[in-house]
Amino acid sequence: MPSGSKPGERRGGRAKGTPNRRTQEREDATRKAILAIEASLPAPFSGDAHALMVTVYKDTQLPIDLRLDAAKAAIRFEKSPQPTATHVSGADGGTILSSLLVSFVEPDAGA
Repeated sequence: MPSGSKPGERRGGRAKGTPNRRTQEREDATRKAILAIEASLPAPFSGDAHALMVTVYKDTQLPIDLRLDAAKAAIRFEKSPQPTATHVSGADGGTILSSLLVSFVEPDAGA
């Protein structure tokens, strides 16, 4: 009777997606630190970083320099993403235009 696992069969070890002990300890310590910090603050902010930036730049009581910095940081998330350069090439590494032209031009019938 053969021993061992069959091809593709998995035996033992951590289940897929389960963090290892070190990662779990780090995540637990981070959660405890966050809870301790929130408990020590009189009124912690419950939103995320973007909500905080929006709150800052909309607060007319704050200095305009601070409000402008917050607005500059927040605008990246409020407007459509900034376009990025993309290089596109044909199957043989040539440009798409030349690839299209080659595929649409029929060879001479007399040749």
